[in-house]
Amino acid sequence: MSLQWWSIEILDGPLSSAERWRDSHEQVLLSAAVSHGAQQWAWHPFRWGLLLEIAFKDAEAWPAFRELPAVQAALDAVPDPVNGLLIYPGRGGSAGHLQPRRPRPTAGAGAAPLPREPVRTRVTLAETEPAPTRGGVLIHAA
Repeated sequence: MSLQWWSIEILDGPLSSAERWRDSHEQVLLSAAVSHGAQQWAWHPFRWGLLLEIAFKDAEAWPAFRELPAVQAALDAVPDPVNGLLIYPGRGGSAGHLQPRRPRPTAGAGAAPLPREPVRTRVTLAETEPAPTRGGVLIHAA
Protein backbone atom coordinates (compact mmCIF):
# COMPACT_ATOMS: atom_id res chain seq x y z
CA MET A 1 0.00 0.00 0.00
CA SER A 2 1.41 3.36 -1.08
CA LEU A 3 0.68 6.31 1.20
CA GLN A 4 0.12 9.85 -0.06
CA TRP A 5 2.07 12.19 2.23
CA TRP A 6 1.28 15.88 2.69
CA SER A 7 3.21 18.43 4.75
CA ILE A 8 1.79 21.47 6.53
CA GLU A 9 4.28 24.01 7.93
CA ILE A 10 3.04 26.46 10.54
CA LEU A 11 5.46 29.31 11.23
CA ASP A 12 5.57 31.28 14.46
CA GLY A 13 3.86 34.65 14.29
CA PRO A 14 4.66 38.02 15.83
CA LEU A 15 2.11 37.60 18.64
CA SER A 16 1.72 33.84 19.02
CA SER A 17 3.67 30.63 18.53
CA ALA A 18 2.94 27.62 16.36
CA GLU A 19 2.97 25.44 19.51
CA ARG A 20 0.12 27.47 20.93
CA TRP A 21 -1.76 27.07 17.65
CA ARG A 22 -1.17 23.31 17.84
CA ASP A 23 -2.64 23.16 21.36
CA SER A 24 -5.82 24.79 20.06
CA HIS A 25 -6.29 22.94 16.76
CA GLU A 26 -4.53 19.56 17.02
CA GLN A 27 -7.55 17.57 18.11
CA VAL A 28 -9.81 18.92 15.35
CA LEU A 29 -7.20 18.43 12.62
CA LEU A 30 -6.27 14.89 13.60
CA SER A 31 -9.84 13.69 14.10
CA ALA A 32 -10.76 15.10 10.68
CA ALA A 33 -7.68 13.48 9.13
CA VAL A 34 -8.42 10.06 10.65
CA SER A 35 -12.07 10.22 9.60
CA HIS A 36 -10.92 10.94 6.02
CA GLY A 37 -8.46 8.06 5.76
CA ALA A 38 -5.23 9.28 7.36
CA GLN A 39 -2.99 6.33 8.21
CA GLN A 40 -0.06 8.12 9.84
CA TRP A 41 0.84 11.60 11.04
CA ALA A 42 3.76 13.22 12.80
CA TRP A 43 4.46 16.60 14.39
CA HIS A 44 8.00 17.99 14.12
CA PRO A 45 8.84 21.04 16.25
CA PHE A 46 11.51 23.44 14.97
CA ARG A 47 12.81 26.74 16.26
CA TRP A 48 10.77 28.56 13.58
CA GLY A 49 7.49 26.67 14.10
CA LEU A 50 5.98 23.24 13.42
CA LEU A 51 5.74 20.72 10.62
CA LEU A 52 2.74 18.39 10.44
CA GLU A 53 3.07 15.42 8.09
CA ILE A 54 -0.07 13.45 7.25
CA ALA A 55 -0.25 10.24 5.16
CA PHE A 56 -3.54 9.29 3.45
CA LYS A 57 -4.53 5.96 1.88
CA ASP A 58 -5.35 7.43 -1.51
CA ALA A 59 -4.96 10.67 -3.46
CA GLU A 60 -8.67 11.57 -3.22
CA ALA A 61 -8.63 11.73 0.59
CA TRP A 62 -6.45 14.85 0.77
CA PRO A 63 -8.78 17.24 -1.13
CA ALA A 64 -11.76 16.01 0.90
CA PHE A 65 -9.83 16.62 4.14
CA ARG A 66 -8.55 20.02 2.98
CA GLU A 67 -12.06 21.27 2.07
CA LEU A 68 -13.57 20.55 5.48
CA PRO A 69 -14.73 23.78 7.18
CA ALA A 70 -13.03 22.81 10.45
CA VAL A 71 -9.71 22.27 8.65
CA GLN A 72 -10.03 25.53 6.73
CA ALA A 73 -10.83 27.40 9.96
CA ALA A 74 -7.80 25.88 11.71
CA LEU A 75 -5.48 26.76 8.83
CA ASP A 76 -6.91 30.28 8.64
CA ALA A 77 -6.05 30.76 12.31
CA VAL A 78 -2.27 30.23 11.99
CA PRO A 79 -0.15 32.69 14.04
CA ASP A 80 1.18 34.50 10.94
CA PRO A 81 -1.73 34.75 8.48
CA VAL A 82 0.36 36.30 5.69
CA ASN A 83 3.50 34.13 5.50
CA GLY A 84 2.94 31.53 8.21
CA LEU A 85 1.38 28.61 6.33
CA LEU A 86 3.01 26.34 3.74
CA ILE A 87 1.24 23.27 2.36
CA TYR A 88 2.87 20.92 -0.12
CA PRO A 89 2.81 17.28 -1.19
CA GLY A 90 5.51 14.97 0.09
CA ARG A 91 7.19 14.39 3.37
CA GLY A 92 9.48 16.91 5.04
CA GLY A 93 9.51 19.37 2.17
CA SER A 94 9.65 19.09 -1.57
CA ALA A 95 13.36 19.97 -1.61
CA GLY A 96 14.23 17.51 1.15
CA HIS A 97 15.56 20.28 3.40
CA LEU A 98 13.68 20.83 6.66
CA GLN A 99 14.80 24.41 7.32
CA PRO A 100 12.58 27.19 5.93
CA ARG A 101 13.88 29.76 3.51
CA ARG A 102 14.48 33.04 5.27
CA PRO A 103 15.16 36.42 3.77
CA ARG A 104 18.79 37.41 3.86
CA PRO A 105 19.70 39.99 6.53
CA THR A 106 19.63 43.52 5.30
CA ALA A 107 22.99 45.21 5.10
CA GLY A 108 23.43 48.08 7.56
CA ALA A 109 20.53 47.05 9.79
CA GLY A 110 18.10 47.92 7.02
CA ALA A 111 18.19 51.62 7.79
CA ALA A 112 18.33 54.36 5.20
CA PRO A 113 21.20 56.80 5.53
CA LEU A 114 20.43 59.97 7.50
CA PRO A 115 19.82 62.96 5.28
CA ARG A 116 22.70 65.38 5.32
CA GLU A 117 22.42 69.10 4.79
CA PRO A 118 24.22 70.13 1.62
CA VAL A 119 27.53 71.91 2.03
CA ARG A 120 27.03 75.59 1.26
CA THR A 121 29.62 77.23 -0.89
CA ARG A 122 30.03 80.98 -1.07
CA VAL A 123 29.92 82.39 -4.54
CA THR A 124 30.94 86.00 -5.22
CA LEU A 125 30.00 87.46 -8.55
CA ALA A 126 32.45 89.83 -10.14
CA GLU A 127 31.39 93.23 -11.38
CA THR A 128 31.57 93.54 -15.12
CA GLU A 129 31.39 96.35 -17.58
CA PRO A 130 28.59 96.26 -20.08
CA ALA A 131 29.63 95.02 -23.49
CA PRO A 132 30.49 97.75 -25.97
CA THR A 133 28.05 98.49 -28.77
CA ARG A 134 28.90 97.99 -32.44
CA GLY A 135 30.19 101.44 -32.67
CA GLY A 136 32.47 100.89 -29.71
CA VAL A 137 30.44 103.09 -27.38
CA LEU A 138 30.17 102.07 -23.75
CA ILE A 139 26.90 102.73 -21.99
CA HIS A 140 27.10 103.46 -18.30
CA ALA A 141 24.07 103.37 -16.12
CA ALA A 142 24.03 106.06 -13.47
